Amino acid sequence: MEQQVKKETAKKDSTLIEEMFGVGAHFGYSKSRRHPSAKPIMFGVKNNVEIIDLEKTSEYLSRALEFVFSLGKEGKQILFVGGKSEAHETIVAGATSIGMPYAATRWVGGTITNFSEIKKRIDHLEDLMQKKEKGEFAMYTKKERLMIDREIEGLEKKFLGLLLMKQLPAALFIIDSKKEKMAVAETKDAGIPIVSLLNSDCNMKEVDYPIPANDASHASIKFFVDRIVSAYKKGKASQPEPAITVDEK
Repeated sequence: MEQQVKKETAKKDSTLIEEMFGVGAHFGYSKSRRHPSAKPIMFGVKNNVEIIDLEKTSEYLSRALEFVFSLGKEGKQILFVGGKSEAHETIVAGATSIGMPYAATRWVGGTITNFSEIKKRIDHLEDLMQKKEKGEFAMYTKKERLMIDREIEGLEKKFLGLLLMKQLPAALFIIDSKKEKMAVAETKDAGIPIVSLLNSDCNMKEVDYPIPANDASHASIKFFVDRIVSAYKKGKASQPEPAITVDEK
């Protein structure tokens, strides 16, 4: 029985590695760009590009998914972060599919460390959007409505993805921790756990749940975002059914 379980586990791990290989998750950067913390997860070099050991990636991924599963089970919120062009569309789609907030453009300083002020801007945007939808600006002049529309547009660029974030999130999922260094710094200061898809140029020790893999390819990014989303959904589905009480007459 034990041998059978080991065989099934090995087969499952092998399939995962093949899938990661298929999306180019193994491509790192040149050795000159490698952060020292990434040295243990390197497999070799091909055409001057370092190759990430996907067996080790699968181990890191498993740990990250267990954590995300626990967040889903507890119904906690994750802020998805990824401002690079290769990640934008996937981050928005992944976050919205499970009702999570996202920051898919330039990180707004203070989003975590000065959330009380950021929340005022989010609330203001929500208020303007609701008033516009209800037609409450119809009484204003054309110029005034134009100014309001411009204000809404500007606020949406910064805060639209954060409308669901009514309080600080339980964790952040970040694409490319080096590019999103401001988000990482703020989150670490706040003591909030970080899950991050990161390549060989990133400091793996900066985040709690690193997933070392290609963070510059749309296919690779989508592969890992999909698994984070799936783990959260499974965790949420595992929540115990609320007890039904019948009032005694």
